Amino acid sequence: MLKQKARLIARIVYLVDIALTSVAFFAAFFIRDHVFPVLAPDRFPTGLFPIQDYLKIFPLVLIIWSVLLFTYHSYHSHRTIPLTTEALTTVRVVMVGNVLLATVAYLMPLRQLSRSWFILFGVLSAILLVAEKIVLRLIARYVRSKGLNYRTVVIVGTGRRALDVARAINEHKYWGYKILGFVSDGHRLANGWSRYRVFGSVPDLRRLLETGMGIGEPIDEIVFAVTRKKLDEMKQIFLFCEELGIRTRVAMNFFQNRVARIEIEELEGIPFLTFTTTPSNETQLAMKRLLDIAVSMGLLVLAAPMILIVAALIKLTSPGSVFFKQTRLGLNGRIFTLYKFRTMIEDAHSRRDEVSHLNEMTGPVFKAKDDPRITGIGRFLRKFSLDEIPQLWNVFRGDMSLVGPRPPIPEEVANYRRWHRRRLSMKPGLTCLWQISGRNNVDFDRWMQLDLQYIDNWSPALDLKILLRTIPAVLSGRGAS
Repeated sequence: MLKQKARLIARIVYLVDIALTSVAFFAAFFIRDHVFPVLAPDRFPTGLFPIQDYLKIFPLVLIIWSVLLFTYHSYHSHRTIPLTTEALTTVRVVMVGNVLLATVAYLMPLRQLSRSWFILFGVLSAILLVAEKIVLRLIARYVRSKGLNYRTVVIVGTGRRALDVARAINEHKYWGYKILGFVSDGHRLANGWSRYRVFGSVPDLRRLLETGMGIGEPIDEIVFAVTRKKLDEMKQIFLFCEELGIRTRVAMNFFQNRVARIEIEELEGIPFLTFTTTPSNETQLAMKRLLDIAVSMGLLVLAAPMILIVAALIKLTSPGSVFFKQTRLGLNGRIFTLYKFRTMIEDAHSRRDEVSHLNEMTGPVFKAKDDPRITGIGRFLRKFSLDEIPQLWNVFRGDMSLVGPRPPIPEEVANYRRWHRRRLSMKPGLTCLWQISGRNNVDFDRWMQLDLQYIDNWSPALDLKILLRTIPAVLSGRGAS
């Protein structure tokens, strides 16, 4: 019954989300077409193209927003999720959706669509959806304050783990959980918790679930907060809860993991407890890959004349090949060949020992601003990162991504400290936080910390932010050598 009610509420909320997105879509058109030309005629002297041009992408809006809303788990239970987190997730949905919509509209092509309309639609969509989440939270809290729509919980365990769970529930009343009491696992319930009943010990749990033992309220959930050893002794209790259809949770605070997120997975009926430090949302990662393919392919086509000009300049100004090929390490240490425009003399690698004293970086990497091996045209290409244009081919092939930690050479990785190696757990990229934070002006350890910060906080919105900040960073040439 509770699951059916939750599904019904989720469907209603989804329909409201789509309705509000549609309102934002048409309101943005009306405001840009009718209001902006009146309020700012100098900047917006004319209205928009006919509404029919915009209706072509309306079904696409509904599809993209629907996929993203479900991808970001907008319709899972939000009892234990802070409002700020839900609001930020909603804003991310709108930002990523707007970028995908603009990209598809450009490729279709529907380039007559107004940029100001895209911005206005995104702002209105975010405002309406966040406002809806706030209203829903206020309604839910009001209902729960009246003693409705709460779930009852019995905690199995009376030790530290159990009290940590109980404390978390008590500190977050808006979750809508009510603790009925504890079942002892051999520990004595600490002082300060005497207001809660202790329904005997673990062997009494079966009778508690069958008869209620005078609780007066049904039990919605059982939370097991005991040691791993005691869990092994409770197999029959788990099966009994399954027979009764009672939701069972297990507090998995056995491991003191600092960075890794815990995920539950299933393989052919075998449950796995997974610890991962890297993004694992397959839909988001698939979107990242699709964006890599679309953007890299588009940029390679647009940059074709520049590639020919740069190739000619390299060939005319120094002997040797146009492209520089080097072995790099990608995702989890996969070996691939990285392509760049050659910016040094042909035998530069064999002469590295001659310039080792010029290294300006700490750690195992070599970076020298006044490296005499760099050619004249090479210095210009490096200053504005034009030498990295061929890496778009690596992005298109899948060796790299648009955004990610820069790919290292094997010799550097061989001298990594242990914590440095975690940066290999995500596909390398053309640009990253290091790239927009000063590049060679950042020391090696800080560079590694920025890469790990990117991995730990990755989202499509963060990729977009880095890409947008890369443009001024490249144009300024700051920190390049």
